[in-house]
Amino acid sequence: MSGSTRREGACAWAETGDDMRAYHDREWGVPVHDDARLFEFLVLDAFQAGLSWAIILRKRENFRAAFDGFDAASISRYGDSDVARLLVDAGIVRNKQKIHATIGNARAFLEIQQETGSFDGYVWKFVEGSPIQNRWRSMAQIPARTAEAEALSRDLVARGFKFVGPTICYAFMQAAGLVNDHVVSCFRHEMIRKLAGA
Repeated sequence: MSGSTRREGACAWAETGDDMRAYHDREWGVPVHDDARLFEFLVLDAFQAGLSWAIILRKRENFRAAFDGFDAASISRYGDSDVARLLVDAGIVRNKQKIHATIGNARAFLEIQQETGSFDGYVWKFVEGSPIQNRWRSMAQIPARTAEAEALSRDLVARGFKFVGPTICYAFMQAAGLVNDHVVSCFRHEMIRKLAGA
């Protein structure tokens, strides 16, 4: 970890590398209400399926460049030539199913925006508009999925989304701050709780 030492109290997973540490300290669990950022997390979490988050995080800027800055409107217009381009891009995860899913998800995302006014308004309804404040004492207590994630997954699948199973949806909810899953001993737990006004 570039000469860094393990910090007492921080979530253990964040201590596996400098990228993970920065992500934990600056982004993970911070409530997101920007549609573009929410779509970015949807894309990245879908590509994470079956892989580690560390891999995706290292390739994040490559994904951003390859997918037009995670612009849903641009991605929704991708055709065969774009798929071919992405399949030879060594900077991203070259998975044909996930690439096609991202294009389809962009279209479904835009439909939600058109129907409800914003993806932000749509997705936050699954936690009644306010982040769930958990008080886990250890990483072992944190679930891989919850009833809220299962409800979100069911609704997204019904709307045509792919790679949005309950586990992926819960990872998305953790990342976008719909839930505070920092352990209580982590210095970020209280910071995130205050950000949410809890």
